[in-house]
Amino acid sequence: MSFLSRIMVLKSKAHFSAGGNNRPAEAGVNVTFQGTRKKSASQAKSRVAIVIASFGIVYAVIGGRLVQYGLAQPETVSSIGRADNLMASRPDILDRNGEILATDIRTVSLYAEPHKIVDADEAVERLATVLPDLNARDIYNKLKSKSRFQWLRRQLTPKQQSEILALGIPGIGFRPEKRRFYPGGPTAAHILGHVNIDNRGVAGMERYIDDQGLADLAAIGMTSDAKLEPVRLSIDVRVQNIVRDVITAGMKNFEAIAAGAVVIDVHTGEVLAMASVPDYDPNRPAEGAEEGWMNRMSNGTFEMGSTFKTFTIAMGLDSGKVTLNDSFDASAPIRIGGFTIKDFHGKRRVLTVPEIFQYSSNIGTAKIADLVGIPGHKEFLTRLGLLTKLPTELPEVKTPSQPREWKKINSITISFGHGVSTTPLQTAVAGAALVNGGKLIPPTFLPRSEEEASELATAVVKKSTSDDMRYLLRRNGIAGSGKRALVPGFNVGGKTGTADKVVNGRYSNDLNFNAFLAAFPIDDPKYIVLTFIDAPKTGEGGGRTAGSNAAPMVRDIISRSAPLLGVEPKFGEDGSALLVSY
Repeated sequence: MSFLSRIMVLKSKAHFSAGGNNRPAEAGVNVTFQGTRKKSASQAKSRVAIVIASFGIVYAVIGGRLVQYGLAQPETVSSIGRADNLMASRPDILDRNGEILATDIRTVSLYAEPHKIVDADEAVERLATVLPDLNARDIYNKLKSKSRFQWLRRQLTPKQQSEILALGIPGIGFRPEKRRFYPGGPTAAHILGHVNIDNRGVAGMERYIDDQGLADLAAIGMTSDAKLEPVRLSIDVRVQNIVRDVITAGMKNFEAIAAGAVVIDVHTGEVLAMASVPDYDPNRPAEGAEEGWMNRMSNGTFEMGSTFKTFTIAMGLDSGKVTLNDSFDASAPIRIGGFTIKDFHGKRRVLTVPEIFQYSSNIGTAKIADLVGIPGHKEFLTRLGLLTKLPTELPEVKTPSQPREWKKINSITISFGHGVSTTPLQTAVAGAALVNGGKLIPPTFLPRSEEEASELATAVVKKSTSDDMRYLLRRNGIAGSGKRALVPGFNVGGKTGTADKVVNGRYSNDLNFNAFLAAFPIDDPKYIVLTFIDAPKTGEGGGRTAGSNAAPMVRDIISRSAPLLGVEPKFGEDGSALLVSY
């Protein structure tokens, strides 16, 4: 029975008792009614106390939060949260020594909610005061659209955001994002690659990272904003900076259209540095255009000229059909299939194998290839990886080109570097196999130990062949076309390559593609260095052959980077550089 029902019953009983003149009954009713009223008042006071206490707690919480916000340090850019509260992260990319090559930084992007825009014309005019390069017509159409969300500008600077905030335009907002930042700018552009506007890798090692599963996880929403384990590369950013500096200067000084270089550890296959110019800044990839995006070291194929004589002579030695003591008649040109094969600086006499290499004789090299035969020639180049696509992490790798059918004329021209086009990177990798004892090791842009490399290595030539090739490379470095690559104390050996450049399918008489393949220290090689320069107009001493431009670039790279690579120079007691005899 409710409280009000009980009151009505009690009133009825009191009235009935009064009619019967029953005094004791009336007194009992009054006592009961007064007790009930006291109980009700007590309950009301309890309820009021609970309400007051509840409001007190709520106001205390609000006051505490206000104090907390008041004492907090203000953000410079108000709408950018902490880095770990933003969109999914990409891992940092580090060099072999832990230096940061690529990382994520916080940024914001500008968006609009068209249905909240009051005056589109005014909004465009006011935004133009901060972003003068925006497309007014495009922005106006976005603000007048019937959609509820439109991007206006991605990745603003903090200053731009602050100035736009001050405009106070309704319907304009900012969304926190992450932007990829490359501290070295173009230093390692073609190795690192770059990301698109959505922070997804589209080239270089950035794309490689996505191809390992990061992109798939992002596509299904499985990535997070947690900091990821960094990716360490084999690159030494100090050597990388030297390599890029040298080839940039070479392209300018020798008036060339392009240049490139690579430094590889011959025992692990690790790429310590690789650069190709023209290049671009991965922080602003759109400014690179197609010319800067082209990585000529791994994604360009070229006829490598006389550097291929290194492989031809190694083939002859390894076949057992040729020794260093053999001689070949180079007194007269070779005429075959309407073509005449002659020497650039012919000696017009019988040449020993070391002399064929030293004087870069086309005639002598062609006769060695002919002695081995077409099947053996093709098999040897395939064994060295010069006719197949190079296996490595970098996505931008081009497949070499070769004749569909190898005839005798093809084998002869290929012997001295015409007729087969390969990438400079794989030429360097094959060269490493000729000086490291005969092991072909796939190149890598990730750290690799010698033990790990030995598991991947393939024996491609005999150790005796490797020993003989080191001897020939050293001889050529001292007395042949590689003299301008000499660095006192470091015993550099190498082979030049000056090839007529192919233009519109025909060989040019006045344009060269020059390269120099080197190893140091040649008595116990640790590193291969290959440089190339495309269409130089000049060189040291006034010439434009590889010995006057590609070789000096090798010299500059080794002289500046060898100490950083831990290679100690060798000097005699009198302070003069020690030379390895030949």
